[in-house]
Amino acid sequence: MEGLPVYDNHFHMSPSGRNVDALREFEREGGTGITLVTLPYREVPIRVGADFARSYEITYDLAAKARESTSVEVNVAVGPYPVLIVPLAEAFGLDKAKGMLIEGMEAAGKAVAEGKAAAIGEIGRPHFGCDRDIWDASNEVLARGMEIARENGCPVIIHSESSPDTDRSLAEIAGKVGLDPGLVVKHSSPPYVTPEETCGVMPSLPASKTGIKKALSKGSSRFMIETDYIDDPARPSSVMACTTVPNKVRWMLNSGIADSETVCRICGDIPQSLYNR
Repeated sequence: MEGLPVYDNHFHMSPSGRNVDALREFEREGGTGITLVTLPYREVPIRVGADFARSYEITYDLAAKARESTSVEVNVAVGPYPVLIVPLAEAFGLDKAKGMLIEGMEAAGKAVAEGKAAAIGEIGRPHFGCDRDIWDASNEVLARGMEIARENGCPVIIHSESSPDTDRSLAEIAGKVGLDPGLVVKHSSPPYVTPEETCGVMPSLPASKTGIKKALSKGSSRFMIETDYIDDPARPSSVMACTTVPNKVRWMLNSGIADSETVCRICGDIPQSLYNR
């Protein structure tokens, strides 16, 4: 595995978690790069739209510490977490909640323009059933985020439901605002990797043997892999461990399910093309 890129496309760090220690462990196991995705940090509760920009400062600080403490490539993604629309609508009304999320989206675009972030995310819509007005408002906010991404030439990382029609829906929204669907990254994607399944959207698969096997069995290596490591000491085994991607890349090579060229595409060429624009 030495000399090969080993990239985790969805990695969280928290001020109250292991943060840099987790990244050091990732690096010791062979990890070379991550997309560091912002969280709804308890340190900055969202009460007004400007709070999103304040919360992103935590992500930038964690990224700086990560770069100082490791050799891991850190690509930052910031954006208003889409599920927040539900409690914000309950607290402030849907119109105000939507405005707050859009303000957070504008702040994310500014961060990309200033070089503080490489992507806008994770944004999208609730991954569970919700009222139609919440769904429609979420899609309006998402469309604005995609529009800002187009203006900045950057990717968007999508948190949403994962149905067979999801990628088509996301591609349609991107098309309406002029964003290349290849810059729409579907976080926690099922192994939908063929052109017919993705409609041009870029899948980012949880780094499980089952999902990786199924994706590669379709003859396509057009996807990334991720852990969604949440860095919560109270739930250390939730989602996936910080070392999962290096371990799965090692398994891919040792099992013969993928060669070094395939690994370079999944963990090198694709993330480089997205985040180093």
